[in-house]
Amino acid sequence: MTIYSAPIRDMQFVLHDVLDISNQDLPGYGDLDRDFTQAVLEASGKLASEVLAPLNAVGDREGCRLENGVVHTPKGFLEAFEQMREGGWTALDCDPEYGGQGMPYVIGLAAGEMFSASNMAFTMYQGLTHGAYSAIHAHGTDQQKATYLPRMVSCEWTGTMNLTEPHAGTDLGLLRTKAEPQEDGSYLITGQKIFISAGDHDMAQNVIHLVLAKAPGGGEGTRGISLFIVPKFLVNEDGSPGERNALSVGNLEEKMGIHGNATCVMNYDGAKGWLLGELHKGMRAMFTMMNEARIGVGLQGYSVAEAAYQNAVAYARDRLQGRAVTGDANPSGPADPLIVHPDIRRNLMDQKSFLEGARALAFWGAHLIDRAVLADDKEAHDLVSLLTPVIKGFLTDKGFETAVQAQQVFGGHGYIEEQGMSQFVRDARITMIYEGANGVQALDLVGRKLAAEGGKPIMAFFELIRSEIKAHEGDEALKADFLDPLKAASKDLQSAAMFFMEQGMKDPNAALAGSYDFMHLFGHAALGLMWTRMAVAARAALAAGTEDPAFHEAKLATGRYYMARQLPMTAAHLARIRSGAEPVMALAADRF
Repeated sequence: MTIYSAPIRDMQFVLHDVLDISNQDLPGYGDLDRDFTQAVLEASGKLASEVLAPLNAVGDREGCRLENGVVHTPKGFLEAFEQMREGGWTALDCDPEYGGQGMPYVIGLAAGEMFSASNMAFTMYQGLTHGAYSAIHAHGTDQQKATYLPRMVSCEWTGTMNLTEPHAGTDLGLLRTKAEPQEDGSYLITGQKIFISAGDHDMAQNVIHLVLAKAPGGGEGTRGISLFIVPKFLVNEDGSPGERNALSVGNLEEKMGIHGNATCVMNYDGAKGWLLGELHKGMRAMFTMMNEARIGVGLQGYSVAEAAYQNAVAYARDRLQGRAVTGDANPSGPADPLIVHPDIRRNLMDQKSFLEGARALAFWGAHLIDRAVLADDKEAHDLVSLLTPVIKGFLTDKGFETAVQAQQVFGGHGYIEEQGMSQFVRDARITMIYEGANGVQALDLVGRKLAAEGGKPIMAFFELIRSEIKAHEGDEALKADFLDPLKAASKDLQSAAMFFMEQGMKDPNAALAGSYDFMHLFGHAALGLMWTRMAVAARAALAAGTEDPAFHEAKLATGRYYMARQLPMTAAHLARIRSGAEPVMALAADRF
């Protein structure tokens, strides 16, 4: 059986020593002192480790089942979902007007990391509901908000997003689902959607589907798409679930991972729905949901890897194999523990340095969202929009890679289902695919985000790096280990951006061929910035006489490792980008 322990100490370090959240001039942040966040994180961590984590393997083993049109979740999920609701965890950062607790998003994200790490498939049910809640909260009428949001905040009702169709994945302009207007202002929705996570289940009274469809008069492509609220049960005037709507689950997908989440084929046969937002502008409303979802998927990518890493460390400490080349580390035993061997240490340091950097990046992204929403800060909005494909794409690519590395520590035992490491790898794999496959994230980054606002967001990112370096350039200890590597990575990122600007118009394929490398180059540079900030915070704590010097010394050692062993990858990505499109496009399509 696998283990999971919430990394509360590291979360507190990021929240308070790096982001300094309790001193930020934002609504709600003044309440976030160390004692308060400690209490929230301890309580959510206890739920994650004691309730959700033991159900992770159960969900993987049992999966969901469809019987007589009803989806049944694995044993124990319903009781755990009730605990999640009763504890108010589904409402943590939701609007108090609709029953939420009104905490900043950064706290909701921190709790979400623990829930996803302990049981990703389970956590998706409330995670998708939160995304649907956000879309209705941003674009719904007062009546729609009053009808749906209180019960979605409490997760008495859950939510979904319905985009993909059998013939239309990324290219939503091809979708065929139709919306026929009715005299009462509603629409009849007809079509089929696939890959609908949490599409139906037995843990909520109602499921509120947000469905993309085409209404008459919208034209071709995505410009003709509208977004509709289509509940599983129509809602009575008193707010209770009423008559069953004309929608059904056609099938449950058999998947590589996340078996505990019901991934449904949804059939809409003239189901009654109501327009959400403006007619023919459904993509605008849906992106409210998708941008939040993409940050959440980036979170999933590294949080599942965090759980895998914890198990790898425990195994490396306990498993006796071979002898240390520098002398017996366990002379009274038949062999030394795995963790004494340099290659195992390299493997674990790869994992640890990525995970702690990823956490800092995700928490910073959540803070930027808070700043954009709570303070109407356009610069923060533009910066987090730029970072969203990086957080989604880079953190899930590296998260999957990290889960595989954790499995590798176990050797052959990692390949055996009994150990549980296979589930981490299988669950992490979907994060690279859904909510926009990572190749699409890279194209979005280079094709749209890089030039957005005349390039102001990317220039703002470069300025953040320059300011960080300048603020500490007199610190010789930081210079060699952190500032110089960060400066080199920033130069590589700037050179790549310049290459795209120079080549993009005359040779678009050159930019597109290098987009994936650019996403990873950007990800490494972003983690380099995070590690520099963490090093500054750790050194300040040590200078002030911290009560936990071992933690801060370990933080510095881990940061040095990332800067020395991982950050130099920016040069390799830049070289690949500069090779242009020719090596990529040289082989004729019929030669593959």
